[in-house]
Amino acid sequence: MTREELFGYVLDYFQRTMPEADTELEYKNPFHLVVAVILSAQCTDKRVNEITPRLLSVYPTPQEMAKASPEEIFQFIKSCSYPNNKARHLVGMAGMLTGQFSGTVPDNIDDLQKLPGVGRKTANVIASVIFNKPAMAVDTHVFRVAARIGLSRNSRNPLETEKQLVKYIPENLLSRSHHWLILHGRYVCVARKPKCEECGLTTVCYYYKNRSLSPAVS
Repeated sequence: MTREELFGYVLDYFQRTMPEADTELEYKNPFHLVVAVILSAQCTDKRVNEITPRLLSVYPTPQEMAKASPEEIFQFIKSCSYPNNKARHLVGMAGMLTGQFSGTVPDNIDDLQKLPGVGRKTANVIASVIFNKPAMAVDTHVFRVAARIGLSRNSRNPLETEKQLVKYIPENLLSRSHHWLILHGRYVCVARKPKCEECGLTTVCYYYKNRSLSPAVS
């Protein structure tokens, strides 16, 4: 099977089994999603969805959040991972949105990456989810699943994986493919013990074919 055929097979499988794949983060507008994605670093979407309603009821706009101190934000987010850093990032992000972008979340990856707490992965998530840009965000799930299946090869970091995925996935499927790979990694191709018996990709999966010879990729 060629690389192109592998991508075609995998994308066809996901289109049939998860046609409506989307982020599991809950949000009402672009600013709320930026907050949620910043909080989601090294934290589960479930926990983030428990935190954001109360936080955003008090600080619903960039203007309101920019007036808060990191210590005040910390009280709302202390149950997530790295709350001190994230509190500073949220206040800084809100301040930059207010001061440099008229309170509006920018729609391009370069400007998004200027915001405190927003790296390339976060910017790609926002650009694809909110603005339907053809962007591929590579988190730990995407990095792991792409390598296991064989979509990415000899990739040393998320950027290399991103470039390989973007090369072979049609633009109109990039946003959904991000969610397909995340959800597959979250519920089926889990890190420590992938549920191969539940997976419909075993006939083409590099990891499944070689699992008796190689340790799990995590």
